[in-house]
Amino acid sequence: MFPKKSFLLLLPALLLAARCAPAQLLQPKAAFTRADSLRGGQPAARTCYDIQYYHLDVRLDPARQFLSGTNLFRFAATQDFSRLQFDLFANLAVEQVLYHGRPVPFAREANAVFVTFPQLIKRGSRDEFTVRYSGAPTVARKAPWDGGLVFAKDGAGRPWVASACQGVGASIWWPTKDQQADEVDSMLISISVPTGLKDVSNGRLRRVTDLKDGYTRFDWAVRNPINNYDVALNVGDFVHFGDTYAGEQGPLTLDYWVLPENLAKAKAQFAANVPPMLQSMEHWFGPYPFYADGYKLVDAPHLGMEHQSAVAYGNKYQNGYLGADRSATGWGLKWDFIIVHESGHEWFGNSITSQDIADMWVHESFTTYSEALFVESQFGKPAGQEYVHGQRRNIQNDGPIVGPYGVNKEGSGDMYDKGSNLLNLVRTVLDDDAKWRLVLRGLSHTFYHQTVTGPQVVDYLSRAAGRDLSKVFAQYLQFRTLPILEVRFDQGQPRARWLASVPGFELPARVRLKGGAYQFAPVSTKWGPLALPGATKDNLEVDTFNYYIGVLVE
Repeated sequence: MFPKKSFLLLLPALLLAARCAPAQLLQPKAAFTRADSLRGGQPAARTCYDIQYYHLDVRLDPARQFLSGTNLFRFAATQDFSRLQFDLFANLAVEQVLYHGRPVPFAREANAVFVTFPQLIKRGSRDEFTVRYSGAPTVARKAPWDGGLVFAKDGAGRPWVASACQGVGASIWWPTKDQQADEVDSMLISISVPTGLKDVSNGRLRRVTDLKDGYTRFDWAVRNPINNYDVALNVGDFVHFGDTYAGEQGPLTLDYWVLPENLAKAKAQFAANVPPMLQSMEHWFGPYPFYADGYKLVDAPHLGMEHQSAVAYGNKYQNGYLGADRSATGWGLKWDFIIVHESGHEWFGNSITSQDIADMWVHESFTTYSEALFVESQFGKPAGQEYVHGQRRNIQNDGPIVGPYGVNKEGSGDMYDKGSNLLNLVRTVLDDDAKWRLVLRGLSHTFYHQTVTGPQVVDYLSRAAGRDLSKVFAQYLQFRTLPILEVRFDQGQPRARWLASVPGFELPARVRLKGGAYQFAPVSTKWGPLALPGATKDNLEVDTFNYYIGVLVE
């Protein structure tokens, strides 16, 4: 997803706040409930089975804002068990759970459902059950920032419906093992809608069936692993057009499903933005991760969402973020923010998925950074650096970027722009753009179609970069305060240290004599000489354009 439209200017005083107070997590401890643990945790009732295939078969009545249907769960047992958990919001009724064609008992607790099987299911065995359900799903009022289904009308007054459920969870509209650590390997999505409307979901359209009862079913086959919140329902009076992109792994199909009223605008906007976006993303991050399922953009009645191989688009066919430039540099008005940002999530969020939403920074930091790399690919490196620097105006430094684990809670919204600036800092320290590109492409390759933890990603980056980055990431991810480079002159000689919340924090400072070339000087949390011969208080310049840090020269 993308950040809310808020442009906040960081005052210089905030950069110095860390020096005046002890380092600590400056966020009140939230009170979490048993329901939060059921939704975000990994108890045995969840880890006992590895989900491998779903067949979600849903009938949507837009007029009544009602849905009904089934979901087939096919799984492999990871241990012996006779009881498991799946998830479905309590406002939706579980009508039956069928095992080998027969009803089995189940019990609810909050939005979790516990199924008891008639015999022990042995470790290593493969089995399946089906959930039959119905009800009026939660209606999203501020999608995509709240979750549920969006019920709207197009310009001709026809139904226009879409799902948007990142964060709150897919179980807000369909029964599923609703956590990110275990992605389903493949899936069939069958959506039945009133005849005359179309459904566009993830993957490739396998068949369209007239049900002879005023409804038409659309079957979409997903051949790649997919996380729960990416599974999409898009219903409307869509028209289709397409193209092909010559990508790193051969021809990539581009399919566009839009309302008739938007067809001309869509053809122009998509042609101008999609090919250069794919070229940039593949250059920096490696091949598009879902060639087997293709790439789609779908007209949405909300701003947008990174639904895998079916990206929801609602930016009103204009450049920028609803016509605005989040960076205030001017570069953000030269391309369509939603196309670039949401498509960037195909690499980070969809192919690489955090196991816990607490590590949502893995999705959002890299994807927000991909915007700057896109600007660089189109307008040159200085433009990209200006863009990422401009992103700082949205940073609040209001709390840790990493959220609490096991309770389905993300961290600060600074995961977007502060996370992007963190990655640009790492690139700057590495000081080798060719190597940085290999690091990013290697990240996509190493964790291709996998779920990960934040520490796994940091460990990979350290190994690939050839330097320990763990304390740098800890400072920016786990604390709201920035590291401050403190410089003093003792008898005319510069000495420096870092004021940081992480013990033993180390980062080479990027410094120069006024008008000269930047060089790196080792600095730790202990006072030591600043290796910059000839530096004085008047001619010392610290790079704060590429480094997101505070500076205090005394």
